[in-house]
Amino acid sequence: MSSCPPLVLGSTSPFRRALLERLGLPFVTDSPEVDESRLPGETPEALVARLSRAKAEAVAARHPGALVIGSDQVAVIDDQILGKPGDHANAVRQLGAASGRVVTFLTGLCLFDAANGEAQGCVEPFRVHFRTLSAAQIEGYLQRETPYNCAGSFKSEGFGITLFERLEGDDPNSLIGLPLIRLVGMLAAKGCDVLTVAA
Repeated sequence: MSSCPPLVLGSTSPFRRALLERLGLPFVTDSPEVDESRLPGETPEALVARLSRAKAEAVAARHPGALVIGSDQVAVIDDQILGKPGDHANAVRQLGAASGRVVTFLTGLCLFDAANGEAQGCVEPFRVHFRTLSAAQIEGYLQRETPYNCAGSFKSEGFGITLFERLEGDDPNSLIGLPLIRLVGMLAAKGCDVLTVAA
């Protein structure tokens, strides 16, 4: 049986927490409190890679000896980042722009070893092919789920699945915010084999 160092999720997202719980490993959560502003000229890929590492490093400072997971995600159409809409009107605009289009979700993942400063990182793409949506369908969806704090104005783990024609990517968990397949590999590289770890 293998064993793992203490594991910390550098996020307060209930969605990421629920995903990590699926691995059956004990962990704690800690808020990274990182400035998420995009740098001038920064690509969406570079942004999520930088922020996922920055979040992990910020949390690692409070958890010496732990393995810290940092993650960040953006939704992109034609290299334009779709943020969290915040309100109904912005959500209507975002879903209208996504209608009949492909939205790429880029999820940055970093596993930071607080004991020695070693970091593993990746950016996992996941493509969502949207149905062509009428104004009435957009309105009906938003009234049912009110996803105003979600990038792209939908919750794929909820009723948002009705907006899609198909999904394309290596790990459906990355769409929700934490690429578990890649994370399992990163943990294994640190001697933490999820399949054989002592419960």
